[in-house]
Amino acid sequence: MLDIKVIRENLDWAKKKLATRGVKPEELDEVVEIDQKRRAALSETEQLKAKRNDVSKQIAQAKRNKEDASQAITEMRTVGEQIKELDDKVAELKEKQRYILLRLPNFPDDSDPIGPDESYNQEVRKWHEPTKLAFKPKAHWDLGTDLDILDWDRGAKVSGARFVFYKGAGALLERAVFNFFLDENTKEGYTEIIPPYLVNDASMQGTGQFPKFHEDVYTIVDNDDPDKALDLTLIPTAEVPLVNYFRDDIIDGAKLPINVTALSPAFRSEAGSAGRDTRGLIRMHEFRKVEMVKVCKPEESWNELDKLTHNAEHLLQKLNLPYHVVALSTGDASFTSAKTYDLEVWMPYQDKYREISSCSNCTDFQARRSQIRYRDENGKLHLAHTLNGSGLAVGRTVAAILENYQNEDGSITVPEVLVPYMNGMKTITKEESLI
Repeated sequence: MLDIKVIRENLDWAKKKLATRGVKPEELDEVVEIDQKRRAALSETEQLKAKRNDVSKQIAQAKRNKEDASQAITEMRTVGEQIKELDDKVAELKEKQRYILLRLPNFPDDSDPIGPDESYNQEVRKWHEPTKLAFKPKAHWDLGTDLDILDWDRGAKVSGARFVFYKGAGALLERAVFNFFLDENTKEGYTEIIPPYLVNDASMQGTGQFPKFHEDVYTIVDNDDPDKALDLTLIPTAEVPLVNYFRDDIIDGAKLPINVTALSPAFRSEAGSAGRDTRGLIRMHEFRKVEMVKVCKPEESWNELDKLTHNAEHLLQKLNLPYHVVALSTGDASFTSAKTYDLEVWMPYQDKYREISSCSNCTDFQARRSQIRYRDENGKLHLAHTLNGSGLAVGRTVAAILENYQNEDGSITVPEVLVPYMNGMKTITKEESLI
C-alpha cells in the first residue's frame, strides 16, 4: 500500500508515476481530498478533546470548591456529542481513504521501461543462444503423451481442463526438479519452509492479492451456504504465506536480510486467459512452484533484487537451459512491484522465450499493508522492504527440459545435474505402462 503522505506531498509526481500503470489522475485527487477532510476533522476533534479535558479539570475544581458547575457540564455533554460525530466522520473518511489506497499499485522505479504492456519490456541480458535442433521439434505436451509420462485426458476427466497427471518418469522428473531447486536455494543461504496452502483474507490482502484480484483465486465456501465465502483461500503462490509469516512482526534489524524458500502448489483460476496456452504445462489451474522471498532494509533492497535474480538464473544455468532476462514495463509489472525482472526460458517448439520466473522488489508496499517492521540499532522502527521471485516454476521447467533435451526418436536426455535425483536415469524413454 502506498504512503498517503508521499502522495499528498508529491501529488503531481505521484500522478505522473501512476499514470504509467493505468491509474487515472482523478483517483489521486479523490484520495487526497478525502485525506484533507479526514485531517481537518481529526484536528477539530483533537481541539475539542483538549477543550473537554481543560473544562473537566475546571468542573472538578468547581465541585471541590462546592461551586455550581451545571452549565459547564451541559456544555461538555454537547462537546462530547460533537466529538463522537467527528470521530465517526474520521473513521468513515479513513475507511474511504483505505479503500482507494488498497487498490492503487506500487510506484514504478525510475529505471522501469515505460509502456502499457509486455511489448515495451526490455531485454537486459541473454544466456546462451536458443537451442537449435537438427530435426523439427515436438511440443512438450506431445512428447509427454507419446512417452506416457503426462496424461492430459485423465487430468481432464478427474478435474477438468488445465489439469494433468504426471506418471512414472514424468512424476520422477517433476520431483527431481523441485528437490534440485530447494537444495540449490538452501545452499545459497535460503531457509526452507513448508507453509500452509490455505491462507486467510488478511494474508491475501497483505501481499496485494486482495481486494483487487479476487477473481484470480480459489476461495473456500461454506458447505451449508455456497454463496458465503469462508476466510480461507488456496494460495496462488508461496509468496503469500512466506511474506505473511512476518506480518505484524518487529524484526531485529541485525537479522536482516532474511531469505526463505518454499515448495508449494499454486492454484490460479486463470481468469481472463480464455484461449491462451490451452495445451501444455504453461498455464495450469494447479502447478508446483519453488518460491524465494527476501525481507531486508530499504537501503539493501536493490542489491538484494540483483542477488534474487541471479539466484533464479543460477538454476537455469545449472540445467543448461537458454534464457534471457527482461525488465518489465510499467504496464506489465505486477500490482505490488516497483521493479520486476522476468526470466524467460527458450521453448524450441514455440520458437520463443516463455516466462519461468519473475523477480520483484516490492519496496515497502507489502510491508505497509502487512506491518512488517524492523528495529534499528538506535531502537527506531522502520518498514522493511520485501522481495519475491520464482526459483523456479516447476511445471514450466519440466516443459522446457522436455523441449530442449528432446531427441529425434522422441526420448528425452536427462540434464546432468538431475541424474542423481532421477536415480541414475540418463534418458527418458517410453516403457510399457503398468497402469
